[in-house]
Amino acid sequence: METATLKLRGMSCASCANNIERAIRSVPGVEACSVNFGVERATVTYDPDQTDVAAIQNAVDGAGYSALLQQEDGLAPEDDAERRERQAENRTLTRRAWVSGAIGAVLVVGSLPAMAGLTISWIPMWLHDPWFQLVLTAPVLVWAGSGFFINAWKAVKRHTATMDTLVAIGTGTAYVYSLFPTLFPQWFIARGLRPDVYFEAAAVIIALLLLGRLLENRAKGQTSEAIRKLMGLQARSARVVRAGRAVDIPIAEVVVGDIVLVRPGEKIPVDGEIVEGFSTIDEAVVTGESMPVKKQPGDEVVGATLNKTGSFQFRATRVGKDTFLAQIVKLVQQAQGSKAPIQRLADRVTGWFVPAVIAIAILTFVLWFNAMGNVTMALVNTVGVLIIACPCALGLATPTSIMVGTGKGAENGILIKGADSLELAHNLQTIVLDKTGTITQGKPTVADYITVHGSADSNELDLLRWVASVERNSEHPLAEAVVQYAQSQLVGVYGDIPLSDSVQGFEAIAGSGVRGCVSGRWVQIGTHRWMNELGIETSALQQAWERLEDSGKTVVWIAVDGRVAGIMGIADAVKPSSAKAIRALQKMGLEVAMLTGDNPRTANVIAREVGIQRVFAEVRPDQKAATVKAIQAEGRLVAMVGDGINDAPALAQADVGIAIGTGTDVAIAASDITLISGDLQGIVTAIQLSRATIRNIKQNLFFAFIYNVAGIPIAAGILFPLFGWLLSPTIAGAAMAFSSVSVVTNALRLRNFKPVGSR
Repeated sequence: METATLKLRGMSCASCANNIERAIRSVPGVEACSVNFGVERATVTYDPDQTDVAAIQNAVDGAGYSALLQQEDGLAPEDDAERRERQAENRTLTRRAWVSGAIGAVLVVGSLPAMAGLTISWIPMWLHDPWFQLVLTAPVLVWAGSGFFINAWKAVKRHTATMDTLVAIGTGTAYVYSLFPTLFPQWFIARGLRPDVYFEAAAVIIALLLLGRLLENRAKGQTSEAIRKLMGLQARSARVVRAGRAVDIPIAEVVVGDIVLVRPGEKIPVDGEIVEGFSTIDEAVVTGESMPVKKQPGDEVVGATLNKTGSFQFRATRVGKDTFLAQIVKLVQQAQGSKAPIQRLADRVTGWFVPAVIAIAILTFVLWFNAMGNVTMALVNTVGVLIIACPCALGLATPTSIMVGTGKGAENGILIKGADSLELAHNLQTIVLDKTGTITQGKPTVADYITVHGSADSNELDLLRWVASVERNSEHPLAEAVVQYAQSQLVGVYGDIPLSDSVQGFEAIAGSGVRGCVSGRWVQIGTHRWMNELGIETSALQQAWERLEDSGKTVVWIAVDGRVAGIMGIADAVKPSSAKAIRALQKMGLEVAMLTGDNPRTANVIAREVGIQRVFAEVRPDQKAATVKAIQAEGRLVAMVGDGINDAPALAQADVGIAIGTGTDVAIAASDITLISGDLQGIVTAIQLSRATIRNIKQNLFFAFIYNVAGIPIAAGILFPLFGWLLSPTIAGAAMAFSSVSVVTNALRLRNFKPVGSR
């Protein structure tokens, strides 16, 4: 299966989104399709052996809309073009709204005598002449409101109905009906009817709808502000070494392998690795952390971050769409284009909403005409129902909040891959934290080295050399700590680092340890449990082992030729923010558990330090997913937080997988949410943001539903028998236009979100 993202044009309401979705799903080979009205995007999963993007685009064209393939390079110039296109559309809407508004105002003034049943001396007679109003209204319908009628006709040809259908029927009916009193006033008078015309209603309704669409368009543009801010972070040029001299080139011309020069105060143009020089770098734009980070040769740098003090050179490793910033933009775009499960209700409603409204409008006309025998009153109420019942507010309620919420997440160093993850996060009950690299720094160091002989003669150093030679073949963080310790101890004794390059029969046993043959000696390094499984006697170092574990250190056992030879106590400091973040999660009503491969004694020491009561110790990598599954079996919604390759299955198993951004690419790929900074405070912020976003969505849905539930009966005249009230079609148009604006404005309040208790 392949996935494509299409930029859509021609949508006017949520019903249009449903129509496009049905059209795309009807294409053979399309597996899944999600159309988001708020961001005007379609995400399509399809079988390339059965169909292609061109066929999907043809289906969209056949439905009366247009679709362009969105480029996959995160920082594409098309986004600027799209912004210019939106601005051009806003200018057109502004002109049409002003013209139709001015004409509508003149018509309203001219209609005041008829509305009030009075003679108003300061209003010229020709202003309320029906023929004058007929001519003045024509350009409003033919030019300013032409889009409503064109789209309505397209919908008719597709045997569907949209918001434009309601508007076209409502305003068209008001105009066409008004033609008859204008042309045949005596016919109405002879039958005791007033020859009232409603040209002003048609003109003002279109003016208000255009104004509403303009305000909605502008507000929707603001919801993608986070994307524009991210894209604006990128440097425009880079100074690279070409043919032995430094030259400034556009960032698009930087290639992998280029040596890039960075001076104090400059933005780093692309991702890379420092090869010369030292500096401190402000990485707040991607991590959210305000403290600059020291960098030296061998350290990675990220494009768009700011060099503070020193000058350095780095080798470009990722450019264009592969840079970290481009990937962030792409993830945010994907999240903003996705659908939250809560939106399904709105989608189901809008699917039948427009046909239902048309049926209610027809019923309203029939009942009023039969009850009152007055075609004018029947018409007024019918037009009011058609105009007030626009489903746009329902279609915008969820996607606008999701867009703003995911954008705020990116600003706070939290990448949310999809709206479903954002929604699930607000209902989480249990947070499972991997210990190493999540609660702790993930940079273990050897604090104790004890041998069975307790001496440090050359024989013990040989043991250290053998251990480091074997461990050098492993990628485990503890192995790296052992090798670094050995190198620091061996330098100066031999005058070099005499680690053996010849390790035979090396084998890594997941969750247990490693082994290999060095200088004719069979060396095994691993857990106490593994030593017992191998039948190796460990009593000689039992007391030392218990003492190290009681102090919270991870103990690595060393055996040579089947006999225990020594142990190492490895310490991994707890991150300064871990305890505070865990307390915050618990105050939010969440259960926090810790998952680790360490023995129970060491695990409990760390757990007590950070305030965790539930601990899963001695869990092998292949058991982590099963542990998460067991918690889910208790009926709890679980989030798993980890940073390593061995965490990936558990991250995928969890209801919400949260990866520490400083971890491996595999863990990040398997997760639903990524914390770029690696700080556990990001989990607190992510859940607070999720709760704020879902609360905002529910407010929007309430406003949209209550508006239509209350508005349609009022427009139909339900209050007339009680209070003698009828809703003017003009007021109905104003209410409809501003309902969508109110929903989008409420969603934009999320831009003021600030994490509670953030530093």
